[in-house]
Amino acid sequence: MSTPSTSSRPVVPEPTRSVLPAPTAQQQRILDRIALQRERLRTRRAARAQAQALADSQPAAAGGTEDSLALRAAGFAREHPMAVAAIAGVAVVAGPRRLIRWAGILLPMLLRLRR
Repeated sequence: MSTPSTSSRPVVPEPTRSVLPAPTAQQQRILDRIALQRERLRTRRAARAQAQALADSQPAAAGGTEDSLALRAAGFAREHPMAVAAIAGVAVVAGPRRLIRWAGILLPMLLRLRR
């Protein structure tokens, strides 16, 4: 019986790493900017995922589609005050007769779209 003093596997030299030259100062600034941008994107992605998880866990507080039209309108008014002011200004300029006429045309169309 022989003793296995040597391994039966062939000896493979370690892979040599390709040595890249050190980046210049300008290249290093670009690499630093890229790293900073990647970190910002990672942070933004994590914040978006966290906000989405929070919104999924609290659908009533987030103003989901199950809310009434009045609650959704109030939420829209709170989030977009300038748009609400612009709509109110247009309504004042248009006058009540024209608003009623357009509401009679648009309301049935909107109700059909909701179905």
